[in-house]
Amino acid sequence: MGVFTHEMEVTSTLATARVFKAYVLESDTIFPKAVPHAIKGVEYLQGTGAPGSIRMVSFVPGLGIEYLKEKVDAVDPDNLSYTYTVIESDVFKNMIEKISYETKFSEAPNGGTIVNVTTKFYSVGDVEIKEEAIKDALQNRSQIFKAVEEYLLANPDA
Repeated sequence: MGVFTHEMEVTSTLATARVFKAYVLESDTIFPKAVPHAIKGVEYLQGTGAPGSIRMVSFVPGLGIEYLKEKVDAVDPDNLSYTYTVIESDVFKNMIEKISYETKFSEAPNGGTIVNVTTKFYSVGDVEIKEEAIKDALQNRSQIFKAVEEYLLANPDA
């Protein structure tokens, strides 16, 4: 099994506590509203968001992905960190065993938020994951972050 690691940083003008709440604690309700053209729904199959919980994210037809299942590894509201692993998806196709995300939220000097994400792609056997596929996956994630930020700015009570 190969492990391919990538670091990503995203910034937001919103307060750190609000960003953490939206992206982590309320993502099951916020994501489908913020990205309705991509995310059809988020449903907990086991648990309610605490470590060990498993949820399924369903996507709208035509995106090349139907679903993924995530397992929550750690949620730390005090240190504003969140770790989860994508354990199943219809796009893995015997190439990817899992994808883990370690996300840390911190205050930016301007009062906004800096989100640092370490992503680890675990390949099946000796399969090499193409850099282009990794970039596409991370670009999609970055777009979701920005769409959620835009949604929160347009809906201050959300």
